[in-house]
Amino acid sequence: MRDPGDKTNKTVLSLFSGCGGMDLGLEGDFKVHKKCVNPNIHSPLKRDGSSFVHLPRTSFKIVFANDILREAKAAYVPFFTKRGAGHEFLDESIVNLVKKAERDEFRFPHADVVIGGFPCQDFSVAGKRLGLNSHKSHTGVIDPSAPSEENRGKLYIWMKKVIEIVKPKMFIAENVKGLISLGDAKKIMESDFRGIDKGYVVLNARLLHAANYGVPQTRERVIFFGFNKKYLSKIIIDKLESEIIDPYPPKTHYLPGEKREGLSQYVSLSDVLSDLEEPETSRDAAQRSYSKAKYYGRHVQGQIEVDLNFLGPTVRAEHHGNIEFRRLSAGHGGKYLDELNHGMKERRLTVRECARIQTFPDNYEFIRSANEMGREYTLSASNAYKIIGNAVPPLLGFNIAWRLQNIWDDIFGGKK
Repeated sequence: MRDPGDKTNKTVLSLFSGCGGMDLGLEGDFKVHKKCVNPNIHSPLKRDGSSFVHLPRTSFKIVFANDILREAKAAYVPFFTKRGAGHEFLDESIVNLVKKAERDEFRFPHADVVIGGFPCQDFSVAGKRLGLNSHKSHTGVIDPSAPSEENRGKLYIWMKKVIEIVKPKMFIAENVKGLISLGDAKKIMESDFRGIDKGYVVLNARLLHAANYGVPQTRERVIFFGFNKKYLSKIIIDKLESEIIDPYPPKTHYLPGEKREGLSQYVSLSDVLSDLEEPETSRDAAQRSYSKAKYYGRHVQGQIEVDLNFLGPTVRAEHHGNIEFRRLSAGHGGKYLDELNHGMKERRLTVRECARIQTFPDNYEFIRSANEMGREYTLSASNAYKIIGNAVPPLLGFNIAWRLQNIWDDIFGGKK
């Protein structure tokens, strides 16, 4: 594995970091189920004889993280501290940080890469879809009087401002699939990113299905890539714009109906959940924690029983009645009768099961009490569901990093 202190590391400044799904993915060095990786693409891998494999450390290193949610920081800091990370995490609005930087009251650290999954609630098909015209301010509070550029739907503009300040070699931006179908939102964002001072090659954003990268979930995300022309030769610019050089990660797994050559089969829920104990007998606080909301009927979102033989549903940043059921009772149409006959009760997915579906490793502790870490680090099941659902699956982030580090020198090696 690569030494995190190695000078060859590519430094990464993380915005809208959440609990660190993309951050963890870009750095690597975490465990996933062995079926989540494709040995034809991910090699070498560290195996220990169990059902899990250890992904290698990549050449990317997080040097700064930011998110306005205190519960995100409460989860992120203890986990990354255990990994030996020494970078700062600021739980402050990006709008405030940029304004401070413009007044020379704050300085963003230098970074080779800026990443950010700007807020997606206003673009999600599950929401009101106000998009760029959100009623909420950058702090998440409804405020129609807030300046238009500071509303939640335009926080990508503030990511753009950070890129203009830091001037990284490249940036990666992420958002929900709903962005594509919301008018010209995607084109407007691409145009705005292309307007960054000093100039970036901004590729047409691409929709990636997480299940094509070993994530056991029907989750799709729009990924934007931008490359600083200052570090690119004319030949490389042409190759990026013509897609001769494709920085997007190749698929590792196929879905039903897709071509299979060289790819592994999609990962099912049974693959990643079957070894977990029931909440009543588990020692893992995240596995013991789950929503106790009753069954409301199939006409209400989140009232389905998951299909263990297929992909999991998209893990949403919601809790209580919107978390799908691990199993339903026979009276509610449950199909896992053997489990019910063995006394296993109707229940929703646990926090740990949602984390497994998102490919977070089991050593990520999502449930913490005030007695354990101090009041600042208290995390409830509701907190955990929210930050897990908001996250980029770490394994998707790892595939992005794996591809980028393999072509990094091809892109940036010709011009210093």
